[in-house]
Amino acid sequence: MGNREDLLAGARRCLEEKGYLRTTVRDIASASKVSMAAIGYHFGSREALLNLALFAAMDEWAAGSGRLAGQGETAEERYADTWDRKIRDFGEMRWLWTASVEAFVHAQSSPELLAILAEGQRRSRRMVAAQLSGVPEGEVAEEEVRSLGSVHIALLSGVMVQALTDPEQAPNGRELARGLRRMAELLDG
Repeated sequence: MGNREDLLAGARRCLEEKGYLRTTVRDIASASKVSMAAIGYHFGSREALLNLALFAAMDEWAAGSGRLAGQGETAEERYADTWDRKIRDFGEMRWLWTASVEAFVHAQSSPELLAILAEGQRRSRRMVAAQLSGVPEGEVAEEEVRSLGSVHIALLSGVMVQALTDPEQAPNGRELARGLRRMAELLDG
């Protein structure tokens, strides 16, 4: 690997071990065995490097978790199985979710990062709406993106926080599916 790749790998290790907010330039340089000056040369700043490493890790996760699980027989069972896998990922990849929350907090004072996160949410809403609807992303109506995609992303964020805060009491996939069905019943009321 070259210095750029070494720095990205080192930044990821730092995110895993120290998180987003506590990782310093010195930490990254040490983890990657590359000079601190190389961070500025290749990425411009510590923040830019950490953002790239974090977004790459999130993309890897999304690529592996985006498909609906196929174990259940009904759509509701498959949806519940998918949630069970995501919830398991929250525990197994705690560093990724903690770092993403830290990046969100930091973004409140970084307009550039806030814009990147907002664009990521827009793409995620479309991707999720397409997956749940079973159609290509380009065919998802904007109304579906704004409703179905937004609701699922809101659930993802909320369940992630519950799973990180109190894993023993966080909902499982079946409870989420039942809760959504009950919510739909109440709305139909």
